[in-house]
Amino acid sequence: MANEFSKEERVAFEQMTEGFEDALVLSRNVSVYTSDSQMMERANDTIWRPMPYIMSSVDGAPRTNISSLYQDVTQLSVPATLGFNKTAPWTLDAKQLRDALQEGNIAKGAQQRLASDINIAVMNVAAAQGTVVIKRTAAASGFDDVAECDAAFNELGVMSDNRYLALSSRDYNGMASNLASRQTMNQKPTTAYEKAYVGTVSGFETYKMDYANRILAQTTAITIDTDGANIDYVPQSTSTSVGGQINVDNRTQTISCTTNTGVVAGDCFTIAGINSVHHITKQDTGQLKTFRVISVPTSTSLVISPPIISASTTPTDPEVQYQNCVANSVSNTAAVVWLNVTAAAINPFWHKDSIELMPGRYAGNPDGATMLRYTSEQGIELTLTKQYEIDTRVTKYRLDTFFGVTMCNPEMAGVVLFGQS
Repeated sequence: MANEFSKEERVAFEQMTEGFEDALVLSRNVSVYTSDSQMMERANDTIWRPMPYIMSSVDGAPRTNISSLYQDVTQLSVPATLGFNKTAPWTLDAKQLRDALQEGNIAKGAQQRLASDINIAVMNVAAAQGTVVIKRTAAASGFDDVAECDAAFNELGVMSDNRYLALSSRDYNGMASNLASRQTMNQKPTTAYEKAYVGTVSGFETYKMDYANRILAQTTAITIDTDGANIDYVPQSTSTSVGGQINVDNRTQTISCTTNTGVVAGDCFTIAGINSVHHITKQDTGQLKTFRVISVPTSTSLVISPPIISASTTPTDPEVQYQNCVANSVSNTAAVVWLNVTAAAINPFWHKDSIELMPGRYAGNPDGATMLRYTSEQGIELTLTKQYEIDTRVTKYRLDTFFGVTMCNPEMAGVVLFGQS
């Protein structure tokens, strides 16, 4: 019976899980996909998840023969992995266990840590892989900053609902300061002054982060190969290898460059002459397309996101379907224009469908220990395991959670960088 949970421990676990639910702030604002545990074990905890379809249309009035206009539809997908195994372990000896309050406080701290791990995982994916980059030359000041995010999303055809913006504490408070000074408005300025609360701005629900990532300044002068044959990316759902057909991840593209010394993952840039287009209408937005560096595999190449799909010359159906930019008078080589020219906090924003949270589940009670389970509204599972060691009279506890976070569409998420000259 030494490993059985007492009534007090069960009550403490129930109270702890209530706090865990409340602490899931950022992760509550992303999509959730629940996988089958047995299938995920057999697939090495990876599953390919579909990206949203983008379709094109043609004129097709009655009596119009469209037999030659039917298009092949390409379904793109991305790999989603249960890649986070987070645990908070601790021990209590027979003397310490006399103080029930101490045990409860430790458990509370453990659940706060795991909730923070999940929120940070969501923020890290949004901050590192969102490709819509908003460069602001001054400090965060209010509505105009968020309105730029709204305009960028609208121009790309991102749905107008379920938009979220997470700001560093200093940037958030800068917006709250601006809002607090607006005496011509009712209620909101008072709340901003008293609680530094911003709320919904220009269609985005805003959140304050106490653990925002930062981006370094990038000023390295590099030139990339923008010759059409080398730079135009053709989306494909599968490719054929020795082992047969395999899925293709179309979120990134490898490009050639003169040098990449000092370039790091996360850097943001534009390319002269390459504009973004509305993803549905394919209309030129008149705005330069923004890109992120995902990795630096060799001294003369970069992996970037999103890929450059300009559908410029005799495009295939997939290129027409997923065109995301237009190339206007681009030479065979072009200089990269960096957007992160000053070190700053990364403020991610996203549409709910762009990021997916995938809960995992561990197997049942291990031998020699006992386990309590809790599943949040999003499907995230917490397990509290207890094991007593008779030789030392020490009881081991561990609180675990198992999950994955995937950027399903990097063009439906982005970052705001303030103070960029």
